[in-house]
Amino acid sequence: MRRPTHLLLLAAVALGAAGCGVPPELNPPGSTVPTPSVTSSPTPSTLVPSLPPALPTPTTATGFPDSPAVACGGRPSAAQVITLLKRRGLLASSYRGRVTVGPLCAGTWQWSVLDTSNGPLQAVSEITDNTLRLVTAGTDVCSVEVRAGAPAGIRAAACDASPPSL
Repeated sequence: MRRPTHLLLLAAVALGAAGCGVPPELNPPGSTVPTPSVTSSPTPSTLVPSLPPALPTPTTATGFPDSPAVACGGRPSAAQVITLLKRRGLLASSYRGRVTVGPLCAGTWQWSVLDTSNGPLQAVSEITDNTLRLVTAGTDVCSVEVRAGAPAGIRAAACDASPPSL
């Protein structure tokens, strides 16, 4: 029975040190808890309205706006997208095709269309911690993850545009 009392005392000390004070139920029986004093505040007519501080404009790690999707300028390159798809087994290691659309970037996301012997292959990727991560690839890349998480420019390119044809 000594251990629970010891833990209770330790919890009370930790809460007191954290600036929260001791909860009333942990005060010894018969002790009084000081009541907070009431201070007067200025009347509403004397308050000067102030605007909240301006929020900084969000910037992305790649420097691309969320909309519209724009040419990535080599960040990532078409070769990097192809290498990513080869590593994931979505393209044969002997693939010698090319990216026909993109990569187009918005925020930290990219969208590309590649020519394959089976028709166009779309790929959506994201740069996270300076690493290109495949989000989805296929003939229809408008997945839940793309619809819910991609910037507007990528959603427009991947979901709203008519399917690419070669």
